Amino acid sequence: MSALYIDADACPVKDEAERVATRHGLRMFVVSNGGLRPSRNPLVETVIVPDGPDVADMWIADRAGVGDVVVTGDIPLAAKCVEAGARVIKHNGEALTKANIGNVLATRDLMTDLRAADPFRQGGGKGFTKADRSRFLEALEREIRAAQKAG
Repeated sequence: MSALYIDADACPVKDEAERVATRHGLRMFVVSNGGLRPSRNPLVETVIVPDGPDVADMWIADRAGVGDVVVTGDIPLAAKCVEAGARVIKHNGEALTKANIGNVLATRDLMTDLRAADPFRQGGGKGFTKADRSRFLEALEREIRAAQKAG
């Protein structure tokens, strides 16, 4: 059976993901190192992992595979999940696949290097919009249906 894994730290679409998972009768794991209010939904399990670098990511990567969907903005985690056969989407609905994960990882690494080379470089990501939320919902529906067929 398929499962939905949410890398919950700083995830702006937990509620939307829960609604979609419930509609599909899909088990959902909300993984973080704390600070989240557990859902009363019996399909949703809140997983609190110990503090430490990438502990939540490792928990998800150790479990996600073919037939599962992972929601994360963490590119190294996404790469591990794609390699394991899971379907992966970012919070804005962008699918991360075997075809594009290499380029996404390379871009991430390049941007890390550029930021390190220029400590005065400022700026953050753009804000999360209603259009991003809508794209996410459409992408999650699509990925869940595809994962259920694959699993």
